[in-house]
Amino acid sequence: MIIEFKMPKMGESISEATIISWVKNVGDYVDVEETILEVATDKVDSEVPAPVSGIITEIRFQKDAVVEVGTVLALIDSEGVQEALCNMQEVSMNSGTPSAVDAPQLKTHTSKFITNTDAFISPLIISIAQKENLSIEELQTIPGSGADGRLQKSDVFNYLKNRKYPIQSKPISNSQPTSTYPKPKINFVEGKDRIEEMDRMRKMIADHMVYSKQTSPHVTSFIEVDVTNLVNWRNENKDKFQDKYNEKLTFTPVFVHAVAKAIADFPMINVSVDDKNIIVHKDINIGMATALPNGNLIVPVVKNANEKDLAVLAKDVNYLADASRNNKLKPEEIQGSTFTISNVGTFGSLMGTPIINQPEVAIIALGIIKKRPEVISTPKGDEIAIRSMMYLSLSFDHRVVDGYLAGSFLRKIGDYLEKFETNRKI
Repeated sequence: MIIEFKMPKMGESISEATIISWVKNVGDYVDVEETILEVATDKVDSEVPAPVSGIITEIRFQKDAVVEVGTVLALIDSEGVQEALCNMQEVSMNSGTPSAVDAPQLKTHTSKFITNTDAFISPLIISIAQKENLSIEELQTIPGSGADGRLQKSDVFNYLKNRKYPIQSKPISNSQPTSTYPKPKINFVEGKDRIEEMDRMRKMIADHMVYSKQTSPHVTSFIEVDVTNLVNWRNENKDKFQDKYNEKLTFTPVFVHAVAKAIADFPMINVSVDDKNIIVHKDINIGMATALPNGNLIVPVVKNANEKDLAVLAKDVNYLADASRNNKLKPEEIQGSTFTISNVGTFGSLMGTPIINQPEVAIIALGIIKKRPEVISTPKGDEIAIRSMMYLSLSFDHRVVDGYLAGSFLRKIGDYLEKFETNRKI
């Protein structure tokens, strides 16, 4: 039986992926669930397993090809395994040599199929969706009545009859605004300067940043926070925390905890804009802007951060940071964020003016924690003391977030950090 190996769904709102490399070639045997292909999306790189055991008879797309979800990538002959085994058994009977010696690479077991729940979306369905303002996300929720769950025209129209409020995808526009200002000339010195093409991820980051600035009117507010109590508590308890939970205690889970609590106090910061409507998210999913070794950026997500204690947050944060550095993030681990934090203090920056991670409406930058002499109030009066200080900066979308909301939210985060419970038990 010839099985069609299709480009699987890689996550919400992802309609295509780029082939990085084939792990197997035509003529190779592949075991069920064995990695056969490596692909990349605008979110993350992933390994794709084989849906069935068999021999690859055809590969239709090569490295660097951009392929839509649901497109047939290769053909796998599941009967080829048994045929090959029979041929080898026949040879072994004639030669008197055991077939197990001749064919150590082949595995004799019943083929197992993985159910493919991601129905192929045809160009006709896509054209209907565009006319009806149906997003890819909505299409993927419609049950298909065709073969193998394939979506039919009638399925879409039946869905539209009882359609509820849609959340539409916002494609990134590649069109550049017209300008009469001439492009500045770049001085290039032959033999000294060099041209270095952006890699795929850097191009996507660049497009996303430009799209965000063109979409949201950015405003940034700043506050200064005294985190002396927090710093002292961490220094006193990080070894105990490591011993008890086998997890490193950094400042990041504390920051995530404070941000999640503040969002619960000000839920209108946890929203997205859909044309003239505001989508208020119930889940509080905190994205962590993480620098990769190659200089690029990725944003893994701590899901339902407000429902987790410090120990669980530390475990999640450490896992996501490690998976980011080692390119082991799963597609679902970088999706669904509703608010993002960027720890610019990691690089020694005092403060930053971050760009909003669309479709969110705010992002916070955390500056370096630095000891400075500060005037503090004591029972004896004002005194100068050495305190651990840091700047917080919040960039927000002024279409839906006003100064009062942004300022109150930012101040609440600062309060949670300054009033960190130093008697908190590990």
